Amino acid sequence: MKKGYLSFLLFVIFFLCVNFAGSIDPIRYVDPFIGTAEHGHTFPGACVPFGMVQPSPDTGTTGWDWCSGYHYSDESIMGFSQTHLSGTGAADYGEIMLMPIVGELKVIPGPKKNTWFGYRSKFKHYTEEAKPGYYSVYLDDYKIKVELTASKRVAFHRYTFPKSDKSYVLLDLFHRIGDASEKVDARIVGKDEIVGHITGGHFCGAAKPHTVYFVIKFSKPFEKFGAWRVFLPLPGRKEISVTKQPAGLYVGFKTEDGEQILVKIGISYVSIEGAKKNLEEIPDWDFDRVVKQAEEAWRRELLKIEIYSKDEKNLRKFYTALYHSFIHPSLFSDINGEYIGPDDRIYTSEYDHYTIFSIWDTFRALHPLFTIIQPEKNIDMIKSLLDIYEQGGWLPKWYKANRYTNCMIGTHADSVIADAIVKELKGFDLAKAYEALRKDAFEEDSGYYESRRGLTYYMKFGYIPADKVREATSKTLEFTYDDFCVAQVAKKLGFEDDYEILIERSRNYKNLFDPYTGFMRGKDSNGDFVSDGSNFDPTIAYNYYTEGNAWQWTFFAPHDVYGLINLFGSEREFERKLDELFSTSSEVKGPPDITGLIGQYAHGNEPSHHIPYLYVYIGKAWKTQKMVRYIMDNLYGDTPAGLCGNEDCGQMSAWFVFSALGFYPVCPGTPYYILGSPLFEKAVINLPNGKKFAILAENNSKKNIYVQKVYLNGEEINRAWITHEEILSGGTLKFIMGDEPNENFGKILPPNLYVSASF
Repeated sequence: MKKGYLSFLLFVIFFLCVNFAGSIDPIRYVDPFIGTAEHGHTFPGACVPFGMVQPSPDTGTTGWDWCSGYHYSDESIMGFSQTHLSGTGAADYGEIMLMPIVGELKVIPGPKKNTWFGYRSKFKHYTEEAKPGYYSVYLDDYKIKVELTASKRVAFHRYTFPKSDKSYVLLDLFHRIGDASEKVDARIVGKDEIVGHITGGHFCGAAKPHTVYFVIKFSKPFEKFGAWRVFLPLPGRKEISVTKQPAGLYVGFKTEDGEQILVKIGISYVSIEGAKKNLEEIPDWDFDRVVKQAEEAWRRELLKIEIYSKDEKNLRKFYTALYHSFIHPSLFSDINGEYIGPDDRIYTSEYDHYTIFSIWDTFRALHPLFTIIQPEKNIDMIKSLLDIYEQGGWLPKWYKANRYTNCMIGTHADSVIADAIVKELKGFDLAKAYEALRKDAFEEDSGYYESRRGLTYYMKFGYIPADKVREATSKTLEFTYDDFCVAQVAKKLGFEDDYEILIERSRNYKNLFDPYTGFMRGKDSNGDFVSDGSNFDPTIAYNYYTEGNAWQWTFFAPHDVYGLINLFGSEREFERKLDELFSTSSEVKGPPDITGLIGQYAHGNEPSHHIPYLYVYIGKAWKTQKMVRYIMDNLYGDTPAGLCGNEDCGQMSAWFVFSALGFYPVCPGTPYYILGSPLFEKAVINLPNGKKFAILAENNSKKNIYVQKVYLNGEEINRAWITHEEILSGGTLKFIMGDEPNENFGKILPPNLYVSASF
């Protein structure tokens, strides 16, 4: 009897535990406003995971902190456009902007403060609501409530109007974030539809413009309509076609108090017909149903990682970070599989074709995160990269719409593809992949495109001369890492001659180390170190470095950390240099995107992201634990100012996701992850293969940040690293935490990649 009761009790406990696990709803912990202030550059609007459209409010279009079109410091809204970039350091998109108004017809946006001068409206933040797949705000000037949601390819608006004989919806075709549209062509069709296309967008100042097509459907027939050109209203006009001039269309209604008018905007980068087909994703006018569908799409993705914690703030930080990790890359193919290539030809794909590849940022943590929890999407993204290579001649570095942008340095699609191959992702053409990688490694384009600028010098000198090429130090360091990545693929596929050349070249970073100053420095074509002025200043972030200075770039050799350590003469000297990085003055002479400073460590920009984990390579794992926890606690928050730098299409957030789980991919392109200090008592990764990988942190707290012991599937391990295979096999990684460092933990150091390569 007692035995039966005990069995029943255990069953009840198990049932309650299972139901508690099932009751976790990550949606309530996502705050899309995080990152909309300071330099985060995120947007608060609606979207679905990796969707083509992102309807969101635009409060400004000029200035570095308005790259997403929205900044929390603003008090007025100019309209609601359908495409946005999340957290970038350069501006683009903000296309097809709609603005509902009442009263006098105005066709100029007007200034931020004196909104009466144009169609802008003041608003108050307490009237805003944002959650995954939904955004709303109350426009004070017009007493209109605006609500936004989306499917993959369709933006859906709902406007609640006051009583008025002069209710309008404006379509500003000239509007664009960071620029202005170059050519617009639109027309009113019947009494409830507008169709057209917009051409524009010069991301980073170099990209060729792209074209987006649209079909806009209204739930209510309009009673009047017109156009404007150079801010001159043209009542009754149904068409507008201009080049490099302010222009738009408007439609008008009579509305009753509380009357709702709904608007669906289907877009396509192929054709108006494609936009019409995409519009079929939302066949009716059930706005609330689409909100629920978008929310459910987000819930499915966010539950790939389940967190168990009573710390509401950290839950908000984590699930918002995971949310931001799933916005880009963005779907680019239409519902019928058609998309436009970089050669402006139309192609058809049986898989989802993607765009918005901010690879200089995202190769570090975002794509490695995808290899664990989004492998199928990552495969489609790699197929997309290979499509771009086949159609345009090169793998992209930073790609938006169907355009190479010539932005940033290195060729880190090499890393993304190598990481997938090393971790055994299947389903893409390996021969084509290696062809593309090899071209990056051995050919330099002499024309417009961005390949490895300076590669010819690099192969001649073993470095890129600073008197010949800008940002030569950073480029040299990144080329060596990319060489290592391509070498791993060459080895795996049996290209031994290429492997030997590339693995030797991957050590070229050593050629720029100055033992006298202890920094990576630029060299001229005579082999002499260069500097700005008579004395070398490691805080200067100008000619020789990319978005950083000598302090941040000296530690970039993720593929050969032990070789880097040897340059300093000893582990002790390397440790001293790392300590100095985190403790020296934070004065930086350079651009505004060097932010989130701890000493000269700059977490607000990507080149620093792996550095806190380097202590593990000298057996000082406790210093990594201390620094990683400090960064998570102090440089990430749950307010609009919760990001210390640009979100950069998910990289800033992916760093937090990995670090909160307790490990990080210091060197993508290899199957190893370095352990840090887990943030939560329990986390479970729901792997696509049906298995679960649980991370437990016993005795974890804000004070107990140091790892005392680690157990992998019940067996104690004295190493501060794990493998990709150990994660995918499922099981449990258990940390025992304490408030004092265990300096003996982690004595089994991470593998020397030059001994264990390839994998």
